[in-house]
Amino acid sequence: MNKSALLIGLALVASPATAEVTNSAENGFTVRHQTQIAGSPEDVWKALIAPSKYWNGDHSWTGNAENFYLVPQAGGCFCELISTTDEDNIKTSDGSVQHMRVIFAHKNRMLRMSGALGPLQGEAVTGTLTVQMKPEGDQTAVRFTYKVGGYMEFPVDQIGPAVDGVIGEQLTRLAALFAPDPEPEGEASEDAEPVEEES
Repeated sequence: MNKSALLIGLALVASPATAEVTNSAENGFTVRHQTQIAGSPEDVWKALIAPSKYWNGDHSWTGNAENFYLVPQAGGCFCELISTTDEDNIKTSDGSVQHMRVIFAHKNRMLRMSGALGPLQGEAVTGTLTVQMKPEGDQTAVRFTYKVGGYMEFPVDQIGPAVDGVIGEQLTRLAALFAPDPEPEGEASEDAEPVEEES
């Protein structure tokens, strides 16, 4: 697959509504996203370190988010198992992929990982993702900052916004884990006014 096709693919699965490239140069870029999550830092941390629950499987090598895992300690791996399932429903591992490596972990406060995500893995670049959490009332402010720098064949003005959309999407999906369950369609709430039938 050529690089133009990869960029188009990233753009199609990314979330353009959250795009924010805060800095860009010929040799790199910075993207940043922040949101309020309706949960405590402790609960958000537990969700954060379980990427299989929110990281989009479209941004995996196997197409299955269940193969993701993260070890939240320095030197720990945000990795993906390349697994197969035989006719007897027995899973076996055919290999693995390191997406990022943990370089700083402070429970309930900050997680920092180093790694070039997606198609950037094949480029001579360094990527650093910093996730910061801060309690604000009964919510938690969460910020994702991803900095990429080095030599790459991708045009920065194209790959930057594409990667930005992907990072923003993962934060949106993490926050969605804490969203209240929608009221079932067709069921009126207890506080709803009764509707009079027409005669």
